[in-house]
Amino acid sequence: MVEKMKLLHITGPRNDIDRVVKQYFEQYEIHFENAMTSLNNLKNVRPFVETNLYKDVAQKGEELKQYLEVSRRTDLEVTPEQAQEIILAVHNQLEDVVEKKDELNGKIRELKEWMAQTTPFIGLDFELCKLRDFHFIDYRFGKIEVENYHKLEEYVFHNPYTLFYECNNDSGYVWGVYFVPHTHLEEVEAVYASFEFEEIEVPDNFEGTPRQAFEGSKKLLQEYERELERLKMQALELVKNSEQEVLAACECLDSYCSNFEIRKFAACTRSESGGEEYYILYGWMSKRDAEKLQREIAMDEKVNCVEEEPGNDVRSNPPTRLKNPVLLKPFEMFVEMYGLPAYHELDPTLFIALTYTFMFGVMFGDVGQGACLILGGILLYKVKNMRLAGIVAVAGVWSVLFGFLYGSCFGFEELIPALWMKPMDNIMSTLMLAIGFGAGLILVAMVLNMINAVRAKEYGRLLFNQSGLAGLACYGFVVVCALLFLTGNGLPATILMGVAIGIPLIAILLKEPLSHLIEKKKDIFPEGSKVMFFVEALVEGFDVVLSYATNTISFVRVGAFALSHAGMMGVVMTLAGLEKGNPNWLIIVLGNILVACLEGLVVGIQVLRLEYYEMFSRFYTGNGKPFVSFKKKDQ
Repeated sequence: MVEKMKLLHITGPRNDIDRVVKQYFEQYEIHFENAMTSLNNLKNVRPFVETNLYKDVAQKGEELKQYLEVSRRTDLEVTPEQAQEIILAVHNQLEDVVEKKDELNGKIRELKEWMAQTTPFIGLDFELCKLRDFHFIDYRFGKIEVENYHKLEEYVFHNPYTLFYECNNDSGYVWGVYFVPHTHLEEVEAVYASFEFEEIEVPDNFEGTPRQAFEGSKKLLQEYERELERLKMQALELVKNSEQEVLAACECLDSYCSNFEIRKFAACTRSESGGEEYYILYGWMSKRDAEKLQREIAMDEKVNCVEEEPGNDVRSNPPTRLKNPVLLKPFEMFVEMYGLPAYHELDPTLFIALTYTFMFGVMFGDVGQGACLILGGILLYKVKNMRLAGIVAVAGVWSVLFGFLYGSCFGFEELIPALWMKPMDNIMSTLMLAIGFGAGLILVAMVLNMINAVRAKEYGRLLFNQSGLAGLACYGFVVVCALLFLTGNGLPATILMGVAIGIPLIAILLKEPLSHLIEKKKDIFPEGSKVMFFVEALVEGFDVVLSYATNTISFVRVGAFALSHAGMMGVVMTLAGLEKGNPNWLIIVLGNILVACLEGLVVGIQVLRLEYYEMFSRFYTGNGKPFVSFKKKDQ
């Protein structure tokens, strides 16, 4: 069901808004509307504009919380001003340590980059610092692909002006350094480039061989990391010493910053004489919470709260919050997928819970597989809180029930007796019953549409819509005639049939002018040519009759899938050799899993299609706006 709402008008001194939010609104779920949207045509009303003075401090508090156990709680209470002082004091003490940490992290990063550049040349067994003494010889460090290196070796062998010294290699590259006289540098450099030699800048501040320099850097890196760990412990200890105060300050500022967002919904006003300024808030609450809040605010002299019942104007269009028993909660997912009901509209959760699971059971009737759906659905719903799993579990109950009615258990048709009938033995009856069941559901959907029309005060829709009273009379009479014919009883007189079907159809064709007439509108016929109106009405009438037929026949799939389930399991049993008396149990198990997964998915989708297209489209608009709690939105 849709929970009853009340609109609250809340006003008070502008500088008291934070106290009101913390004292009252943090305890309740409330859906705020933008007050300026409703009051923009009034004088002396403007948006509530204010700067959040504690936002930056709150961010610094979040940095401090990284050093603490966030799950810890404190009973200490502080004001926003005190919280600001606490956070700034601890953050300033921590700033020197953080600066040293950042500086040390930079050194570690540079040292690691230096070591990464040096590692491939560890095999070079001479002191690189002596290379700086070369005056006539140039050198280049780099790497080359193994395939090109073999070509380079031949070139180096025949060229007396260059020497390549290999330092390291792997499956893809060879690292090394080549030497060349300064007079031949450009020529040799161009050749190496043609072999895709990638030059690497190696630092020239080595002391000793590359291996000695690398080992020294490794020791220095360990010292840096130990110092970094010491600084981390120092920072942690520093914040830990003020843990309770920091947690209390962060909690206070988080609450303040969250509540500060309420100003987006508020408006401000001041009397023309320039007196005290007041805030104005509009918010929706459940009827029960609103009455409780009213009792609490009644003793507060600084707050004025007025209740208003939902009306028909846009400003007082309440949000929708569904309130259903635990068993129906999972089915709210299907309602939300289509669209929440408008406030004055029927909640279809119970309807879809009954019809969806019932049709699923009819189409997927099997005791064993249904029991697996129940167990799997309950397990996933409890562990993962998956609403779809809850739906599957309830649908599995109907599958078990119809499994007993069909006499089917894991595809074995002779294991248990059929309490009703076996679909494959009564194919025509199964299909006809499915169509009859669909016709009954369409009639129920028409009744629900009429209830929604009364709630919305749309009397034209109530009387002349194809799913209204006229549609119910026309379609219902056809269903009655079909039942009489199938049961061998005589049909009503032709004139009676013509009147009972024709008059409602004419009312449906003329629904627009008839609706205008009963609603006492000035223009009965729509604008434009009356000839075109009647042509469009005839086309629409044909579409209405066709939709009645197609929507009804669409339910034949309920019986068809009941037959297909029995047929698919029959194929599995044949492949397993059940008829020969020595079945292959592996095939039976795998076949049951395959059929249960594949057909369960297809049946679930097909039933949902029937719900949305054949029933929801007749009585349900789903244009409600969701209830968004201010408290939950900021959590």
